[in-house]
Amino acid sequence: MVHNHRRGGRTDWSTPGGVVDEGETILQGLSREVEEETGLVVREWTGPVYTVSAEAVDMKWTLRVEVHLADSYAGELSVDDPDGIVREARWVRNEAIAELLDGQQVWLREPLMGYLMGDLPPTNEYRYRILGTSDQDFRVERI
Repeated sequence: MVHNHRRGGRTDWSTPGGVVDEGETILQGLSREVEEETGLVVREWTGPVYTVSAEAVDMKWTLRVEVHLADSYAGELSVDDPDGIVREARWVRNEAIAELLDGQQVWLREPLMGYLMGDLPPTNEYRYRILGTSDQDFRVERI
C-alpha cells in the first residue's frame, strides 16, 4: 500500500498505480508507476483481476482502472515518486487494509475489499456514477 498526499492536505492509502503515459501499454504504465511508488520491479502480471469505471457527471471527468496482480517482483521498498504524491510504501496484511482504507473513496475501497474478500461481482467490473462538485458533497451511486 502507498500513502498519498493530495492537494489541500488530504492524505489516503491506496494500492500503487497511476496514469498511463502516451505511448505506454497499460502494463508498461503500471510497471513504471509501481516502480516509482514502491521501488519494486514487477516481472510478471496477472489480470486484469477487476476493473473500475467511474463517471463524475457534475465535474465532467471519467476514470477507468484495470487492477492487475503482481505475480513476481524484485527489489526493496523505496519511494521515488516524481509527482511527489506518494510519501510512503509499506507491506500490509490483508486484515489491516480495511482500516487503512477508512475514508477512502468508495470506488477504490469497495472493489479492493471485494477482491480481498473473494466477493467480486460476476463480471469482475465495478461501475459508479459520482454526483456533486467536491468530495464534501459527493453522492456516489454504484451502477
